[in-house]
Amino acid sequence: MKLIFLAIISFSLTYCQENKDKGDEKETAKVEEPSENKSTKKAIPNYYTSGIPVYEKFEDLEPLLNIENDTTYVLNFWATWCKPCIKELPHFKELDSIYKKEKMKIVLVSLDFPKDVDTKLVEYAKENQIEDKVVVLLDGKYNNWIDKVSPEWSGAIPATYIYNRERNELFQGAFENTKDLIDVIEPFL
Repeated sequence: MKLIFLAIISFSLTYCQENKDKGDEKETAKVEEPSENKSTKKAIPNYYTSGIPVYEKFEDLEPLLNIENDTTYVLNFWATWCKPCIKELPHFKELDSIYKKEKMKIVLVSLDFPKDVDTKLVEYAKENQIEDKVVVLLDGKYNNWIDKVSPEWSGAIPATYIYNRERNELFQGAFENTKDLIDVIEPFL
């Protein structure tokens, strides 16, 4: 019985190795393909602080800019030290309540300084009940990644990048009211 079992294992290993050698090119192509497809990559935070996802490098966050499904994404780049950013955030909160039944997701990408994340940002997010929409990007090498968001972006905040699988557009500057924000969202829905 042991001999039969060993013979089967030996045959299986030999057969699998021979077929593996014949099909290496095809298998390699299959394995590499998903990593090149932007829609299969996931944005995985490096850690969380008070439940808020923190991305240390832009490359970790970048998959959020390339999701291909039937949802419209609204990514607002902001910081707690930016007065126009703080002034417009209530409009995003209101927008979320207006379109809560639509396939739209708001992501508030904080560019706060690392020293301010656990104090100013977390406190602000909790007080304004937006922590479920906030993510943090600590990568201060803005010139390396601004063009990856949009070549039109000057780098000033606030800036809002809206996209779905059919179109994308960057809006620079603060929205003065919720109606202005609705006007730019509507063509995407």
